[in-house]
Amino acid sequence: MTNAILSIAKKEFMDNFRNYEVIALAVIFAITPIMISYASASSGWGNIKTTIMVMQGFMIFLIPLIGLMLGYATIIGEIEKGSMGALLSHPVKREDVILGKLVGLGSVIWLTLFIGLGFAGSIIIFNTYAADFVLYLIFIATSILLGLVFMSMSLAFSSFVKTTSTAVSMAIGIWFFFAMGWQFILLAINVALEGKMAMPDWAYSINLINPIIAYSYVGSLDPKVPSIYWIVLSFLIWLIFFILVSFLLFKKREV
Repeated sequence: MTNAILSIAKKEFMDNFRNYEVIALAVIFAITPIMISYASASSGWGNIKTTIMVMQGFMIFLIPLIGLMLGYATIIGEIEKGSMGALLSHPVKREDVILGKLVGLGSVIWLTLFIGLGFAGSIIIFNTYAADFVLYLIFIATSILLGLVFMSMSLAFSSFVKTTSTAVSMAIGIWFFFAMGWQFILLAINVALEGKMAMPDWAYSINLINPIIAYSYVGSLDPKVPSIYWIVLSFLIWLIFFILVSFLLFKKREV
């Protein structure tokens, strides 16, 4: 990495990781799995799989929101304040700006989830007989990837919109579409084609396009659910796609 990328990444990391909201999220991610694991069994501690399934129930909504909120104003916010023009007046490439922000904001997501879920996992695994350590590591890794996908998504439209208020509206709209609207659309299609409200077999593969639903497949025992390799591949495709889109949009953006 160049010095410019590292400097931008450091600034983004320090500006966001010191926020009380981010610290509070790390605490939530540390405490919640412990509470779920201990409360999910009649005596002692619940197993890792049960804890993951319960955790996914609220993390599929919370993690995308974190990613979107971290990235929605990172470009347009600085353009409106005039600091982006000042930054680009120095010998800094636009690609360096995007990469620096990706590294900085990505580090916030990674550290928040890794510290919180890692601490909780160490407590649970220590107190649980025959704990599935590998599955919990996969759960942490895919949680981080989900956050990175939505952070890169928000960075892309932050490079495109003209006002911060538009960026907020887009963040809310994108979250609502992937978290809620997607399932309604698939159910409507299935009702129209087959007259059934249940999710059809063909929807399991199509749902890999939706990173939130793909994330909910992690740890599933349903034989219809695609393997973890396809889930991770879906995340990586989304991530690379939106990073490239961010490059292209910001390169053409007037500052």
